[in-house]
Amino acid sequence: MPKRPAAKDTNKQSNMSKEEQVGFHKGSLSTLAKERQELARILQIVEQLMQMHVSALKELGVDLEKEAAGLTGQAAAPAKPEKPIEDLL
Repeated sequence: MPKRPAAKDTNKQSNMSKEEQVGFHKGSLSTLAKERQELARILQIVEQLMQMHVSALKELGVDLEKEAAGLTGQAAAPAKPEKPIEDLL
């Protein structure tokens, strides 16, 4: 089988100027920072809702610590390891 000649770099970033690349990466970081902020806000809301439910259950006389201890005694199915993000891209 004959060897093919070495191809030129077809990476999209090589076709952009340095300024365009810098702008692209800065814009991406800005967007991701805003996404992280929104995710933190959502997590805070979920945590507050969970605390409200825990308080309501305590008022109803449910001992969550006892129930949690009972769950840890049961054998749990082994979790499937997730692929690293590098493999997904």
